[in-house]
Amino acid sequence: MAAHQGRILIADDQADVLAALRLLFKGEGFETEAVQSPAAVLESLGRRDSDVLLMDLNYTRDTTSGQEGLELLDRVRALDNPPAVVVMTAWGSVDLAVEAMRRGARDFVQKPWENARVIAIARNQIALRRSERHSERLQAENEILRGASPKLIATSQAMQPVLELIQRVGPSDANVLITGENGTGKGVVARAIHAVSSRSGKSLVTVNMGGITESLFESELFGHVKGAFTDAKTDRVGRIELAEGGTLFLDEIANLPLGQQAKLLRVLETGEYERVGSSRTQKADVRLLTATNADLHKEVEAGRFRQDLLFRLNTIEIHLPPLRERPEDIPLLAAQCLQEQAQRYRKSVEGFDASAMQALERCPWPGNIRELEHAVERGVLMCSGPEIKAADLGLRAAREPEPRVEDLALEDVERLVIRKALARFDGSAVKAAEALGLSRSAFYRRLEKYGL
Repeated sequence: MAAHQGRILIADDQADVLAALRLLFKGEGFETEAVQSPAAVLESLGRRDSDVLLMDLNYTRDTTSGQEGLELLDRVRALDNPPAVVVMTAWGSVDLAVEAMRRGARDFVQKPWENARVIAIARNQIALRRSERHSERLQAENEILRGASPKLIATSQAMQPVLELIQRVGPSDANVLITGENGTGKGVVARAIHAVSSRSGKSLVTVNMGGITESLFESELFGHVKGAFTDAKTDRVGRIELAEGGTLFLDEIANLPLGQQAKLLRVLETGEYERVGSSRTQKADVRLLTATNADLHKEVEAGRFRQDLLFRLNTIEIHLPPLRERPEDIPLLAAQCLQEQAQRYRKSVEGFDASAMQALERCPWPGNIRELEHAVERGVLMCSGPEIKAADLGLRAAREPEPRVEDLALEDVERLVIRKALARFDGSAVKAAEALGLSRSAFYRRLEKYGL
């Protein structure tokens, strides 16, 4: 399937028309299927999805009214996953074309057709349909996200200012910068802000800036049009457009290259942007939330971050304390993780025994909540009874002296070095990455790999 540009279902009662269209589309790299009746169309779509249905409006009942085709169009449009429908007829008229478009057809072709126009229509409709499906999947994911209240556990005194700020600024449209060490739950706070905002009925779209290369930044954020660059085979909707009316959350904002910061600043100042390769200016209606574990003021002093952009981002700043400063929350966080992981792995685990809970409370957690979640997940997998024991958690440093490097596997050495670097720089991933000689994106990939 990867070799095909898309799948086209062709419906016409004339065998020579089907043969000509199949030959045309095959030469352009499309996969095709040809059928000769409305019943065969529905049977084919019941077996397999098609990107485009190119269908005649006249079949055996009569030859001029197009009624059979319009009825088929209605039935196709009622399917769960309908293709983009393009209608054609040798007896086309303005009225029939208007009626077909009113019922949901995407375009109209009159016989005899122009090959270049038919190919262009097929390509455009396939690109549009795939873009729509992508947007629908993101929307569905955000519907699930909105349906579940953010799991923000914050009973400790250190977290009370965070809760107060969320309630106070959440309902506004103010830009919020969320700071804190890696793994402290900045994404959870972003979801909580979105949930109490006036935009909660719209999408929350998240972009991890640490995972985007500089060359893809504009395409990812603003989208692109077909042909904008070598690999731009179709139009693409950017994250700003996907978040229209809702909230855009840019995680790890310190990773935004200096050369791209001016482009984000323009959106914040004017609300305007263009897709890559397009000259049409679009207006953005989004609320911006950002997060970082870096000290952006020091990044400004070092010349790596624009001061005017920082002023736009931190209208309100919410700082999350590290887990070691909120020990009262550890039992509740661990219980929540246990419930989620036990359900995920379908294991009957009821809780932690005394030794396990003591180990959890004594651990310094340089990786914060993310590291806690990783430890609890391991405990759920390793435990053999109804309760997790200390040994199941794998908190080696809490039970025995630190092992010798020469006794460890390569991955364990790398995990140990990364944990030490995070601890040395108080959880700052940016500084730890620089000290280890790793790029930020490479360092973040390792954090994710090792659950840190």
